[in-house]
Amino acid sequence: MDNYTYNSPTLQLEGLNVSKDSIYPLFFFFFFSYLFIMVANIGIAFLIFTDKSLHQPMYLLFCNLIFNDILGNTNLLPRLLIDMLKPSSERLISYYECVVQAFTTHLFGTTSHTVLMIMAFDRYVAICNPLRYAVIMTDKMVIKLTISAWGVPLVWVGILLGLTIRLNTCRTLILNPYCDNPSLFKLSCESVFINNVYGFLFTVVLLTTSIGSLVLTYTKITVVCLTSKNKSLNSKALKTCSTHLVMYLIVVFNGISIITLHRFPQYTDFRKLCTILFHIIPGSLNPIIYGLQSKEVQKLFSKLFESKKIFPSL
Repeated sequence: MDNYTYNSPTLQLEGLNVSKDSIYPLFFFFFFSYLFIMVANIGIAFLIFTDKSLHQPMYLLFCNLIFNDILGNTNLLPRLLIDMLKPSSERLISYYECVVQAFTTHLFGTTSHTVLMIMAFDRYVAICNPLRYAVIMTDKMVIKLTISAWGVPLVWVGILLGLTIRLNTCRTLILNPYCDNPSLFKLSCESVFINNVYGFLFTVVLLTTSIGSLVLTYTKITVVCLTSKNKSLNSKALKTCSTHLVMYLIVVFNGISIITLHRFPQYTDFRKLCTILFHIIPGSLNPIIYGLQSKEVQKLFSKLFESKKIFPSL
């Protein structure tokens, strides 16, 4: 008969199962990935907030994505890096810290979808209603979109974790490199039927809403581009929308992969790697695709480099 520990205040993280030869290469890969994510995202955010020419709805909405990437990766990677250098028996975490990490993890994933949805709406207005863009995308609208992009995930994820913390736990091993909702409710010996139902509905509603809204948005944008003879409009639409669509597909693919792999225990190690890459890949690509591709940001960077070249000559 299994030995159970009921409602233990301390849990153990299984971590990544990698060979000794792979630990340090993987450690430095995660470390430099986190360093790049922080420097790139904070740098782009600093430029947006300090330069008035970038105080436009598109860039202000993009700041939500920056903050979400910083939050999601800071929640995961520093702790993961520390645990990688510890033996498995010392990878301990308190139950309440685990709940907070799980909440932040699911908030990051959900907000990734909602922020991309409001950014798609901004592109729709800019391309399909350019003459009314300034009237529609006011400061109040930007604030409303931002609140909805964070408020809805906060409520949904709050309910998700609320259903989990009501359960009594009888196990202490988290079968994951970090805490998430499935790993937490699997610690319980009680019925988790409600958790599975809500988790399923949560996923279906989120994916249906985000995919549906983006399909509708890009269908209308495509119709406008096909019926318009304005080459500059079509070029702008292709440039801004293609990158946005690529990032969205990456987020959706990673999310679906993680959900699917949860159903196949034989691919546990691959699932663990996917969950980590789900944080790293978007966080690394977002500042490059959305920030450095922008003409305004490119001009600011060129001015900075030109000023650095001038000062040494003085």
